[in-house]
Amino acid sequence: VPISKMAEGNLNVLFYVPNLIGYGRVIFAFVSCYFMPFDPYKALFFYILSSGMDAIDGYAARAFNQSSRFGAVLDMVTDRFTTTLLLVMLSVLYKDYIILFQFLIVVDIVSHWFQMYSSLITSQQSHKSDKNFNALLKWYYSKVVLFLMCSGNEICFAMLYIVHFTGGPELPLLFGWSVGIWWLILLVCCPIALLKNFINIVQLIEAAKVIIATEGQKEKREN
Repeated sequence: VPISKMAEGNLNVLFYVPNLIGYGRVIFAFVSCYFMPFDPYKALFFYILSSGMDAIDGYAARAFNQSSRFGAVLDMVTDRFTTTLLLVMLSVLYKDYIILFQFLIVVDIVSHWFQMYSSLITSQQSHKSDKNFNALLKWYYSKVVLFLMCSGNEICFAMLYIVHFTGGPELPLLFGWSVGIWWLILLVCCPIALLKNFINIVQLIEAAKVIIATEGQKEKREN
């Protein structure tokens, strides 16, 4: 069947509710980018709105029975470029650490691309449910852990952005000390972000192993 005819018959996928939510995420992410250089609170609001909508598109897909491969790709790509947009801004604000933010961007994109491709060539239903996962990745991709990890990672980067402008309302501590609320949230989420990005590296390595293993199987069949 020609691809053009296949596309004509499946254009309704573009208008699935979860995919419409995905388009909204893209729009809000770019609105956030517009405000990032000069209005941190509006930028933070639209960034959190874009990221928060990621938590409901999956529920919408199940509720309306509108799961699709296009939606899965849209979701992953939107996750990647939204985080990348914020990391690019952080590299502008914290120029001394630009190499760190560049590293985080590369690891995030490459690890998920490797995982998606390894799932594709091994006929997995989703890059989040790969039978080749080791114990750490199985734990990471459980629903609650994945939500906490991704949320903590995004909040960490968002707080790192906003503390460049303001530490937020002061919270009193012992001995007359105080701390800005944004700084406090950043300190709480930092360990989560570190673990999340370590797992990204593990995911990259494990996916690469799977891809290499399939090359060996291909050679055996050809011989």
